[in-house]
Amino acid sequence: PDLRLSYIGFIFQGHNLIPFLTAQENVALAMQLNGVGKRDAARRSREILGYLEVAHRAGVLPATLSGGERQRVAIARALVTGPACVLADEPTGNLDRSTAATVFDLMLEMARELGTAFVMVTHDQDLAMRCEHQRRLVGGALQPLQALKA
Repeated sequence: PDLRLSYIGFIFQGHNLIPFLTAQENVALAMQLNGVGKRDAARRSREILGYLEVAHRAGVLPATLSGGERQRVAIARALVTGPACVLADEPTGNLDRSTAATVFDLMLEMARELGTAFVMVTHDQDLAMRCEHQRRLVGGALQPLQALKA
């Protein structure tokens, strides 16, 4: 569990936020599970929610957030501990095209700023092509896109 909590973040297609915790509490919980004190976790969670432009919604429950806001909170939760790697399963799959592009831009920006690697699964070709490296799963094996074009 220490490896997962300290070095790996997860973003799911469905946000998987805890429904009875506020947006800020959902984000802070990831830090508290890592042994960070409640006050420091609250401060850092507010910072990252601000960076993702949802700090004004920090005190509300997930059910009152839009789909894009819920996904931004989920991204904040995945990144708040400063993981080396974030595993993202269709992180924009439940969002409309415009919101998906905005959320993806934020993910890329955060990855660059924090030095976090993202391993993302997506069916969205446009988003995939914006990534530094792409692979396609064919017959259970990962193949570089170049090999598929030949």
